[in-house]
Amino acid sequence: MRKKLFIVVNQDWFFLSHRLPIGIAAKKSGYDVTVVCEDTGVSSKIRDAGLKTINLPINKAGTNIKDEIRTFSFLYRLFQNERPDIVHLVGLKTMLWGSLACRLAGVRAMVSAVCGLGVLFDEKHSRSLMSRSILKVLRFTHGKKGTMIIFQNNDDKSLFLSSKIIKEGQCAFTNGSGIDLKNYDYTPEPFTWPIKVIFTARMVEDKGTLVLIDAAKKLEAEYKGKIQFLLCGGLDTNPNGITKDMLESKCDGEYIQWLGHRKDVLDLLKQSHIMAFPSWYREGLPKSVIEAEAIGRPVVTTDSVGCRDTVIDGYNGFLIPVKDSDALADVLKKLIDNPELRKKMGRNAREFAVDKFDIKDVVNVHLQVYNEIFKFTRHN
Repeated sequence: MRKKLFIVVNQDWFFLSHRLPIGIAAKKSGYDVTVVCEDTGVSSKIRDAGLKTINLPINKAGTNIKDEIRTFSFLYRLFQNERPDIVHLVGLKTMLWGSLACRLAGVRAMVSAVCGLGVLFDEKHSRSLMSRSILKVLRFTHGKKGTMIIFQNNDDKSLFLSSKIIKEGQCAFTNGSGIDLKNYDYTPEPFTWPIKVIFTARMVEDKGTLVLIDAAKKLEAEYKGKIQFLLCGGLDTNPNGITKDMLESKCDGEYIQWLGHRKDVLDLLKQSHIMAFPSWYREGLPKSVIEAEAIGRPVVTTDSVGCRDTVIDGYNGFLIPVKDSDALADVLKKLIDNPELRKKMGRNAREFAVDKFDIKDVVNVHLQVYNEIFKFTRHN
């Protein structure tokens, strides 16, 4: 009989971009895999890959209590009726309600994946009543045997250990969600002008979007016509999301371009020279950065949770303080003016990605965790 694995993710597109190889590998290893996620219109692609799907009612950025109760109730009834052997919860909101549903429904094996804690655990909100309440719930739901958590950076792991949510023996670790190094192969920077600085992320203030625009404007007098800034990403319902009107008012469509959501990100990366990612959002490990590094682009990012794990300062890019557009402009100028430095850091970035971010390593860690925790359910 095949082992029943439920992977619970906020939305289908996120599973496709960050977890699909794990689901496929789990199926090949003998698991009956069902992805529980909101159907935003691309769930059919998950089914095309041979996995089952169940539509999840969830408001991924909302805090309406009725929506939250609906999500929890749905998961509780689902787990009670379907009796999965293992439930894998991806992301903070699904961890919160999914872990509570698992405990009350009697699920014996649970894996959680911390892939960024977001604004609730940044410096401003980390001691808020909401954040402290979430930690208490997670302490209750994760403090039992048959539970493991997969982390992507040491800051998040330290927070969970110091908050006594789990013990060291319940921890696993991956360097982000991984990257297909054959698809994202090393590509020398283009010889064409202008030099392009790319930023790929949701248009959220905490991702550093406005800081990058500010840095671009500080360089405009000297570099307009020689460089371009490409902002690649869609609008978001996050409370700190940037409006379409604001983006259009700050981007002139030439020197600073907002491209919106794009499906050709890999091509855009290959047409660019530098990745800028001045985020202070509490990242897990930003996939957009490791994609840029995999094809050989130097990265400028912040000395912030998750981001700092992607760059060795001065080796494959630069680390700057958060919310510091002056520092960002300074290091961008250094890279713009020095093509040999860009190329050297780009080659180093590729080597760093090969060593740290291979999707095969991420898949292997997940399969080991699934197998280990499944053995627990058989012997207890």
